[in-house]
Amino acid sequence: GGGYAVSGGLHGVGSSVVNALSNRLTVAVKTDGHLWTQEYLRGVPTAPLKKGEAVDETGTTVTFWADDEIFETTTYNFETLSRRFQEMAFLNRGVSIELIDERPEYKDEEGNARSVHYKYDGGISDFVKHLNAAKGEMVHPQVIEFGAEDKERKISAEVALQWNNQYSESVYTFANVIQTPDGGTHEEGFRSALTNVVNRYAKEKQLLKEKDDNLSGEDIREGLVAIVSVKLGEPQFEGQTKAKLGNTEARTFVQKITYESMADWFDRNPNEAKDIIRKSIQAATARIAARKARELTRRKGLLESMALPGKLSDCQSTNPVECEIFVVEGDSAGVSAKQGRDPRVQAIMPIRGKILNVEKARIDKVLQNTEVQGLISALGTGIHDDFDVSKLRYHKIVL
Repeated sequence: GGGYAVSGGLHGVGSSVVNALSNRLTVAVKTDGHLWTQEYLRGVPTAPLKKGEAVDETGTTVTFWADDEIFETTTYNFETLSRRFQEMAFLNRGVSIELIDERPEYKDEEGNARSVHYKYDGGISDFVKHLNAAKGEMVHPQVIEFGAEDKERKISAEVALQWNNQYSESVYTFANVIQTPDGGTHEEGFRSALTNVVNRYAKEKQLLKEKDDNLSGEDIREGLVAIVSVKLGEPQFEGQTKAKLGNTEARTFVQKITYESMADWFDRNPNEAKDIIRKSIQAATARIAARKARELTRRKGLLESMALPGKLSDCQSTNPVECEIFVVEGDSAGVSAKQGRDPRVQAIMPIRGKILNVEKARIDKVLQNTEVQGLISALGTGIHDDFDVSKLRYHKIVL
């Protein structure tokens, strides 16, 4: 709940812009025991506000027709609207949103309109569960959720998070129900507090030794899915796209509640806390191993184009534009491909068996894989900080 109102707009003009950009707009408001209506044509009222029949209920209905002289298209995408309304339902706990598409061309054979209904009593906790549904096993069973409100400063924040056993982080931030894809002060406060509280707890419980380096924020956020939602009386967005929050009070507010709430949760859930920290330590170990593996591959010259793998049957041309490489499975396929190729511009690279899934494997395992090393070497571009696409040896890669 809240003792102040916030809006979900970015520009501070809201419904007046909808009115100005519509060739027609009607508003019907049920309040003070009556129905009140008014109609506008291109932003200009056609008549004074009209007092209608007596009613008991309250509510507002806005109907608008977007001006096709202003917009290139006035055809609405059902899936786009559905995703946005679902997001709004997650961010506004208990609010019911229904989307019905009455357009005749989109009705089914029986004449039924397609529709979706969203209502989440769990709010952003349900949002995290939804995002984690396809992420495999969870490191801890329950979503961690906390929040706070300062009515005097007109700011509130809600945070929900849960770790899965995957390797990527998914942190989504919102300000006044608007997504902030570039983050901002609320995300900075969350990240800073999470890093500090995990390292403090890890050293207190001797999961990390005092002499050990602190876990990095990236290590701690590996496998994390989190929603950070703040509501402010006067949000300040940065840049033309309004994709980043700039309010300094959001940083300190989110930082404080995250540190205090996570410290309390760790103390009350020591087993789950240790599982989270063990995963973070594994991520740190893998990061260090990956760095060593990259250094080792550099020293061995595996990433240099002159150190080509022995299995590669290279082509004669040195012009990458006309060269192509065929990556085939197994030596027998390689033999057949070599017999049928044009040796001037076609290279053959056989790989053994089913190759490692590099999207799901940690980078240290990827760089230690012989087949992957061979492909890196054959393509010649290098990797990570050393990646240079201009060094690609073949402009066509055929799998």
